[in-house]
Amino acid sequence: MTSDPRVGEDASADEGAKAKASRRRNRLLLVVIVSAILLDVGALIFAPPFPPGGSPGDACTYPVCFINGNLEFPPPAVIWDADPANPMPSGSLSLGFHVSITNTLLTMWIVEILILLVAVLATRRMRDIPHGVQNLVEWAYEGMRDFAISNGGAAAVRHVPIFAAFFLFILFCNWSGLVPPIGKVELLRAPTSDINVTIGLALVAFGYFEYQGFRSNGVGYLSKFFPFYEFKHGVGAGLIAIFVGLVELMLEFVKPVTLAMRLFGNIYGGEVALAVMTALTLAIVPIAILSLEVMLNFIQALIFSTLTLMFTLVAIESHHEEGELGEEGAEAVEDMALARHGVAPSAAA
Repeated sequence: MTSDPRVGEDASADEGAKAKASRRRNRLLLVVIVSAILLDVGALIFAPPFPPGGSPGDACTYPVCFINGNLEFPPPAVIWDADPANPMPSGSLSLGFHVSITNTLLTMWIVEILILLVAVLATRRMRDIPHGVQNLVEWAYEGMRDFAISNGGAAAVRHVPIFAAFFLFILFCNWSGLVPPIGKVELLRAPTSDINVTIGLALVAFGYFEYQGFRSNGVGYLSKFFPFYEFKHGVGAGLIAIFVGLVELMLEFVKPVTLAMRLFGNIYGGEVALAVMTALTLAIVPIAILSLEVMLNFIQALIFSTLTLMFTLVAIESHHEEGELGEEGAEAVEDMALARHGVAPSAAA
């Protein structure tokens, strides 16, 4: 039995193609690193940092002034004020109602426009066999749908759109802060580095899962917090249940706070770390931190959207449903719910 020489030739060709692709990736990575170093060195020479509140050309001592010149403090910069005669206190995080457009709000609008533009391009000429932007968007959405179903089962199918919307919007808001000149000019700044934006997102999430809780269970949703029915088992059991319910009620209002502060803290903390390391070490270390920030920003978007999905599923669950249906009946209902949305039951496994 003789071996086909073409098999060996094909294997050699595949190995050669892989080696070429690897060399191209290495060259590209080297070009990116060298370009970043040259860009930072050029910026240091032609546009050196200056003290906060100063003007270009003012003396700036290393390293304190370099660090302060790169830092952005939590309050966003106001680029348009509806009432300039009574501006909000500078450098303050105090709450108040003041109509203005900040750099984070402007950047958020730009991100929204770009996301809507991609959505329009993906749905403009939809085809049965997708390609191009449509193929990319469908692949991303199917991946998010499968992830949501794998974590929440059939009950999560209905809430995949809100999960995907939160994830994509927060992801691109996070990543926007890693793209020059965002964060380097006063007009533009990562939206999620502003606590006002993260609180707004958290309140929308809070309103959504509370609405879904009332929608699924009606007024009975409140029995989770005020379980007066437990008094039928005795006064002691009733008092313990009421205490636990009040703790649950308090924790319910803590949820939007944790959502907002976790997202804000991680994104703003990443900006501070990146600014400090850029000021101290120019480019080598910041490139490594930038790569880490890309991954961490992805994780933070996933955490926020996943927690919103899980809070929603907890809010809509019925304590009596599983006991009435039994395990097999619950699985049958789950398969039927998946089938109604065009998802194979195996996708939820």
